[in-house]
Amino acid sequence: MFHGASHQQIQRDYIMISSPSVPDVKKNNMDIKFLASSNWPKKNILEKSGDAGVFKISSPALTAVDLIHFQNKLGGLSRMLTVLEELIEEIDQQDLADLLTWYPYMSTLQRFGYLLEEYLLADKGMIFQLMDHLKASRFFPVLLSPLSGQNPGAVTNPWRVDVNIQLESDE
Repeated sequence: MFHGASHQQIQRDYIMISSPSVPDVKKNNMDIKFLASSNWPKKNILEKSGDAGVFKISSPALTAVDLIHFQNKLGGLSRMLTVLEELIEEIDQQDLADLLTWYPYMSTLQRFGYLLEEYLLADKGMIFQLMDHLKASRFFPVLLSPLSGQNPGAVTNPWRVDVNIQLESDE
């Protein structure tokens, strides 16, 4: 929403918190799901002002990879593909460069790169920046959607992503 990527009415808010997790809140028009994380970055966090004061949100690049990383808890990649398409317009190379200095989940970066190139039609500079980062470290074949419980097979794309689901955008 803060990055201009919420073309539909938000039905649930997601809040990242430190472990341990707290119960979700669902009352009247409010539906909040808390996701526990032990990995809190110094980079890719923006401060925004609101009626209740200053609060922190993730940058566009961190928001995109969080959507991909938590895809199974958020309804799957197809459900969020339109949001990712809009969000990609807000990601700049510095935001991505900052993310690549600390982000620990290579499989999520592989999925992000695959989506950038195949579905999101991202700037070639960002695609090359992400691929160069992956090539500098070891990465292995992964499933686009880890929900299925299968192992990745032979892959032909440079991201080493086994496309095991059919993606459909709602636009």
